Amino acid sequence: MLKEGIKAPDFELQSSDGKTLKLSDFKGKKLVLYFYPKDNTPGCTQEACGFRDVYDYIIANGNVVIGISPDDKKSHEKFKNKFGLPFYLLSDPNHIVAESYGAWGEKKMYGKSYMGIIRSTFIIDENGEIIKTFPKVTPSAHAEEVLAFLNKN
Repeated sequence: MLKEGIKAPDFELQSSDGKTLKLSDFKGKKLVLYFYPKDNTPGCTQEACGFRDVYDYIIANGNVVIGISPDDKKSHEKFKNKFGLPFYLLSDPNHIVAESYGAWGEKKMYGKSYMGIIRSTFIIDENGEIIKTFPKVTPSAHAEEVLAFLNKN
Protein backbone atom coordinates (compact mmCIF):
# COMPACT_ATOMS: atom_id res chain seq x y z
CA MET A 1 0.00 0.00 0.00
CA LEU A 2 1.21 3.47 -0.85
CA LYS A 3 2.42 5.66 1.98
CA GLU A 4 1.45 9.16 3.02
CA GLY A 5 3.60 11.98 1.69
CA ILE A 6 4.10 10.65 -1.83
CA LYS A 7 2.61 11.68 -5.15
CA ALA A 8 -0.55 9.71 -5.96
CA PRO A 9 -0.29 7.62 -9.14
CA ASP A 10 -2.27 9.11 -12.00
CA PHE A 11 -5.11 7.06 -13.42
CA GLU A 12 -7.54 7.16 -16.30
CA LEU A 13 -10.73 5.13 -15.84
CA GLN A 14 -14.29 5.10 -17.11
CA SER A 15 -17.05 6.27 -14.77
CA SER A 16 -20.56 4.91 -14.49
CA ASP A 17 -21.82 7.70 -16.75
CA GLY A 18 -19.35 6.78 -19.49
CA LYS A 19 -16.91 9.65 -18.94
CA THR A 20 -13.19 9.00 -18.73
CA LEU A 21 -11.77 10.58 -15.58
CA LYS A 22 -8.14 11.17 -14.61
CA LEU A 23 -6.58 12.10 -11.29
CA SER A 24 -5.38 15.34 -12.88
CA ASP A 25 -9.03 16.32 -13.52
CA PHE A 26 -9.30 16.99 -9.78
CA LYS A 27 -6.21 19.13 -9.28
CA GLY A 28 -6.99 21.89 -6.80
CA LYS A 29 -9.42 19.72 -4.81
CA LYS A 30 -9.00 17.17 -2.05
CA LEU A 31 -9.95 13.74 -3.28
CA VAL A 32 -11.33 10.83 -1.27
CA LEU A 33 -10.34 7.80 -3.36
CA TYR A 34 -11.72 4.56 -2.01
CA PHE A 35 -11.26 1.04 -3.34
CA TYR A 36 -13.95 -1.56 -2.73
CA PRO A 37 -14.40 -5.16 -3.89
CA LYS A 38 -17.85 -5.40 -5.50
CA ASP A 39 -21.08 -3.52 -6.13
CA ASN A 40 -24.22 -4.65 -4.28
CA THR A 41 -22.46 -6.74 -1.65
CA PRO A 42 -23.25 -6.10 2.03
CA GLY A 43 -19.97 -4.47 3.11
CA CYS A 44 -19.55 -2.46 -0.08
CA THR A 45 -23.14 -1.24 0.06
CA GLN A 46 -22.71 -0.24 3.70
CA GLU A 47 -19.53 1.67 2.89
CA ALA A 48 -21.01 3.40 -0.19
CA CYS A 49 -24.17 4.39 1.68
CA GLY A 50 -22.01 5.76 4.48
CA PHE A 51 -20.27 8.03 1.98
CA ARG A 52 -23.65 8.95 0.51
CA ASP A 53 -24.96 9.93 3.94
CA VAL A 54 -22.06 12.32 4.66
CA TYR A 55 -21.52 13.38 1.05
CA ASP A 56 -22.87 16.92 1.47
CA TYR A 57 -20.49 17.49 4.39
CA ILE A 58 -17.53 16.11 2.42
CA ILE A 59 -18.15 18.25 -0.66
CA ALA A 60 -18.96 21.40 1.35
CA ASN A 61 -15.28 22.35 1.24
CA GLY A 62 -14.81 21.41 -2.42
CA ASN A 63 -13.73 17.82 -1.78
CA VAL A 64 -14.51 15.00 -4.23
CA VAL A 65 -15.42 11.33 -3.57
CA ILE A 66 -14.53 8.54 -5.99
CA GLY A 67 -15.09 4.81 -5.53
CA ILE A 68 -13.13 2.30 -7.61
CA SER A 69 -13.83 -1.40 -8.08
CA PRO A 70 -13.31 -4.00 -10.82
CA ASP A 71 -17.05 -3.90 -11.68
CA ASP A 72 -18.06 -2.62 -15.11
CA LYS A 73 -19.86 0.59 -16.02
CA LYS A 74 -23.27 -1.08 -16.17
CA SER A 75 -22.90 -2.60 -12.69
CA HIS A 76 -21.79 0.77 -11.29
CA GLU A 77 -24.73 2.52 -12.91
CA LYS A 78 -27.22 0.09 -11.33
CA PHE A 79 -25.48 0.35 -7.94
CA LYS A 80 -25.56 4.17 -8.04
CA ASN A 81 -29.23 4.25 -9.03
CA LYS A 82 -30.34 1.62 -6.52
CA PHE A 83 -28.77 3.42 -3.54
CA GLY A 84 -28.81 7.05 -4.72
CA LEU A 85 -25.03 7.37 -4.71
CA PRO A 86 -24.08 10.94 -5.71
CA PHE A 87 -20.35 10.39 -6.29
CA TYR A 88 -18.23 8.91 -9.06
CA LEU A 89 -17.77 5.15 -9.38
CA LEU A 90 -14.93 4.12 -11.67
CA SER A 91 -14.32 0.76 -13.34
CA ASP A 92 -10.90 -0.86 -12.94
CA PRO A 93 -11.61 -4.29 -14.49
CA ASN A 94 -7.96 -5.27 -14.83
CA HIS A 95 -7.17 -3.85 -11.36
CA ILE A 96 -4.28 -1.83 -12.77
CA VAL A 97 -5.09 1.27 -10.69
CA ALA A 98 -5.80 -0.84 -7.60
CA GLU A 99 -2.38 -2.47 -8.02
CA SER A 100 -0.65 0.90 -8.44
CA TYR A 101 -2.12 2.04 -5.11
CA GLY A 102 -1.42 -1.26 -3.36
CA ALA A 103 -5.14 -1.96 -3.01
CA TRP A 104 -4.91 -5.33 -4.79
CA GLY A 105 -3.50 -8.33 -3.02
CA GLU A 106 -3.95 -11.67 -1.36
CA LYS A 107 -7.10 -12.18 0.69
CA LYS A 108 -8.40 -15.14 2.65
CA MET A 109 -11.92 -16.38 3.12
CA TYR A 110 -13.05 -19.71 4.54
CA GLY A 111 -9.44 -20.91 4.60
CA LYS A 112 -8.84 -20.22 0.91
CA SER A 113 -6.48 -17.60 -0.51
CA TYR A 114 -7.30 -15.51 -3.55
CA MET A 115 -6.38 -12.17 -5.10
CA GLY A 116 -8.75 -9.24 -4.80
CA ILE A 117 -9.37 -5.66 -3.79
CA ILE A 118 -8.12 -4.76 -0.33
CA ARG A 119 -10.71 -2.30 0.95
CA SER A 120 -8.73 0.91 1.44
CA THR A 121 -8.99 4.67 1.10
CA PHE A 122 -6.57 7.42 0.17
CA ILE A 123 -7.01 11.14 0.78
CA ILE A 124 -5.18 13.07 -1.92
CA ASP A 125 -4.55 16.79 -1.49
CA GLU A 126 -4.97 19.62 -3.98
CA ASN A 127 -1.49 19.01 -5.41
CA GLY A 128 -1.87 15.26 -5.92
CA GLU A 129 -0.03 14.13 -2.77
CA ILE A 130 -1.38 11.35 -0.56
CA ILE A 131 -1.98 12.93 2.84
CA LYS A 132 -3.83 10.07 4.55
CA THR A 133 -4.23 6.34 4.02
CA PHE A 134 -6.84 4.07 5.54
CA PRO A 135 -5.71 0.45 5.05
CA LYS A 136 -8.04 -2.51 5.59
CA VAL A 137 -11.15 -0.39 6.13
CA THR A 138 -14.14 -1.45 8.23
CA PRO A 139 -17.20 -0.39 6.17
CA SER A 140 -19.60 0.51 8.98
CA ALA A 141 -17.93 3.67 10.34
CA HIS A 142 -15.47 4.50 7.59
CA ALA A 143 -17.25 7.47 6.00
CA GLU A 144 -17.47 9.20 9.39
CA GLU A 145 -13.77 8.49 9.95
CA VAL A 146 -12.92 10.10 6.59
CA LEU A 147 -15.16 13.09 7.33
CA ALA A 148 -13.48 13.60 10.72
CA PHE A 149 -10.07 13.62 9.03
CA LEU A 150 -11.20 16.10 6.38
CA ASN A 151 -12.70 18.41 9.00
CA LYS A 152 -9.33 18.57 10.78
CA ASN A 153 -7.36 19.28 7.61
